[in-house]
Amino acid sequence: MTGTDPTVTTLPGPDFAATFPGPFPAGPHSEHTERRLLGWLEEYPLLPSAKARGVLVNITSHGVSRTFPTADPDRLVLFAELLLWLTAFDDIHAEANAVGDPAALVDRTGELMLVLAGGDRPPASTPFPAALHDLLARFRARTGPAAYLRLAASLRDTLMALVWEAHHVARPEEVTLATYLAMRPHTVFIRTITAAAEIVLGYELTDAQRDLAPVRRLETAVSNLAGWINDLASYQREVARGPVQPLSLPTLLRARHGGTVEDAFARASTMCENEAATARQGITDLTRDRPSTLTTHARALEDIIRSFIWHTGHARYQEPGRRAAAPIPGRPGR
Repeated sequence: MTGTDPTVTTLPGPDFAATFPGPFPAGPHSEHTERRLLGWLEEYPLLPSAKARGVLVNITSHGVSRTFPTADPDRLVLFAELLLWLTAFDDIHAEANAVGDPAALVDRTGELMLVLAGGDRPPASTPFPAALHDLLARFRARTGPAAYLRLAASLRDTLMALVWEAHHVARPEEVTLATYLAMRPHTVFIRTITAAAEIVLGYELTDAQRDLAPVRRLETAVSNLAGWINDLASYQREVARGPVQPLSLPTLLRARHGGTVEDAFARASTMCENEAATARQGITDLTRDRPSTLTTHARALEDIIRSFIWHTGHARYQEPGRRAAAPIPGRPGR
């Protein structure tokens, strides 16, 4: 398979009308967040061009207002900065160095690991470590030690997953579907977004609640959906980069089952619709009783799914050679 497959022009997609119909709620702070992000990038120039800054700031500010529509403006800005930081690092270092210079990506990731380990603000060759040091200090000041450690652990997992992805991106056929499905939630940033939700929205699950089977099923479904939705939305742009197929769900489904790209998209779309049904049932089950921490968590996950669906319509997904952002969501957002 090469990056010139002509069948990528008309591809089926998942239908979420029955599970996550729009329009999706958006908070009132997107313009405020956009202004603050632009100011933060003046202090930490993570992106090389005005165009790149404009596109990423726009999708991040409007995306986070849908990810956490009820968040207060200061916490929302902090989360937006973290998501922008992750996506910019992925764009500038993970994707750029994946094939040409993977050793450079390891070096850049090593600098960040030192920051996550609690070191002082380090001198470094890029502004990313200093920006991360700033973000971690502000998150630490806003939450308790357990929530902070969950967030930091999710960031470590994401960084290591980006290195893993870079190691395999030139030869996606060597990656098994099962391994990819296990790794994808980390490279799409959803685990970091979920960890940040409790800090941004001001709640915290107990250990017993976190271990409940319905909670784990719902979080797994949300994590899967985030990666799969992103893979379908960004596939054509990634194919346009060539010369090999992207390390992506359609590629690996085609390798496993054969058939055309349309066949792979049909399979992936069915997977998305089934996982969306699982997520919807989980949200319904956890919000059946009176309001509680569990209902807050379920509603937060519902908005996170909605934000990933919303992201697929943003202009960033139309730019050749770029992965979708998270948030994102970066993945949050890529």
